[in-house]
Amino acid sequence: MVEIIGIRFKNNGKTYYFSPGDTQAQKGDMAVVETARGLECGEVVIEPRQVPESQIVAPLKPVLRIADEEDLKKIEDNRKKEKEALVICQQKIEKHKLDMNLVDVEYTFDGSKILFYFTADGRVDFRELVKDLAGVFRTRIELRQIGVRDEAKMLGGLGICGRPFCCSSFLGDFQPVSIKMAKEQGLSLNPTKISGTCGRLMCCLKYEQESYEELLSITPKYGAYVKTPSGVGTVIESNLLSGMVKVSLESNPDGAPILVHRDDVRFLKKPKRGGEPEKSN
Repeated sequence: MVEIIGIRFKNNGKTYYFSPGDTQAQKGDMAVVETARGLECGEVVIEPRQVPESQIVAPLKPVLRIADEEDLKKIEDNRKKEKEALVICQQKIEKHKLDMNLVDVEYTFDGSKILFYFTADGRVDFRELVKDLAGVFRTRIELRQIGVRDEAKMLGGLGICGRPFCCSSFLGDFQPVSIKMAKEQGLSLNPTKISGTCGRLMCCLKYEQESYEELLSITPKYGAYVKTPSGVGTVIESNLLSGMVKVSLESNPDGAPILVHRDDVRFLKKPKRGGEPEKSN
C-alpha cells in the first residue's frame, strides 16, 4: 500500500496522485506540486489515504507546500492574463488569416509557458503565429489542437436534457461511446437525438450500458424459441427493463400473444421434424 493525495488542476479535470509528504493537506486546500509542465497549483480533492501500488504510476512526486496567499494571488493574476492573452491571440489569428477557432488560453502556475487551445478542420501551419505570440508575451508558447469533445468540456453549456454538460461538470476522462450502445438500449438511431451539443454521441450512453448488456444476456431475443407455462412458442417482442416477453404460441398461432416474465421462460432449440423440442444448453 502507498499513501497518496489526489489533486485536480481544473474544476472538471482529471485527478492526479501525489505523495502527501509531510504536509497536512485537507480536502479543499490548494497545494503546489511539481509536474511534467513545471510547478502547478491544484485543489486537493482526495485527502491522504492508502491505495494499492497497482493503482499508481511510480514514482509519485511529492506535494511541495500548501498554497499561501502569494500563491493564490499568482493564480488570480494568471486568470486575468489569460483573458488578455485570449483577445491578443484572436487578433493575431485574424491577422495571419488562419482557419482555426481559438477555444481557451492557459498560463502555467509559474508563468513559464502559455498554452493556446484551438479547434480546426485540418492541419494548420501556425509557425508564424507562434513567433508573433512569443514576441508579445516573451515566454514559451504552445498551441494545442483539440477535438470537439474537448472544446465542449472547456466551454461548458447545457445538454438536451437541460442539465450542464457531463464532461464539464464531473467527467474526468472521456469514455468510448458507440452506435451499438444506442441500438442495445432501444434508442432512436436519429443522430440528432443521440448526439450531444459537440456533435458526437452522448457520453451518457455509457452510463447504463453494463446493465443493458447483462439484461440482454438473460432476456430472450426476438425470434427465440421458448417454453412458457402456457406452452412453447416464438418471442415476438421483449422489454429489457420490465423483463416482460411477448410470445406467440405454437398451439394458437393466430391468437393473441401471451405476456410472460423472462424468469418464467426457458430457451429451447428448434424442434426436430416429428420430434419434441430440445432444451438449449
